[in-house]
Amino acid sequence: MLRMKKVSETYDLKVFTDSGEYFGDVEDSIVAGNKVFGWKIRATKNSFLSRVLGSARGVIVPHQLVKAIGDVLLISKSAIPSGSGEPSEESTA
Repeated sequence: MLRMKKVSETYDLKVFTDSGEYFGDVEDSIVAGNKVFGWKIRATKNSFLSRVLGSARGVIVPHQLVKAIGDVLLISKSAIPSGSGEPSEESTA
């Protein structure tokens, strides 16, 4: 049976990527009317997000990138910001 969650029950949930990396914690949600548009994810100590962002406090993940909500919030790996400063592809001339 599918169990519905209240948005308030999701606060402080641990957030993981679909590859199993700890991403951060849910800080807040962005809701308009009856629709969730996004999630504010707080960078916590020892999370992947804190290593990528450095001094930033967190990111906003669009709800479309959320794969599942239960005991944890599972997001797509495409939600990970690229903070390395290196280009993703090498350009050849």
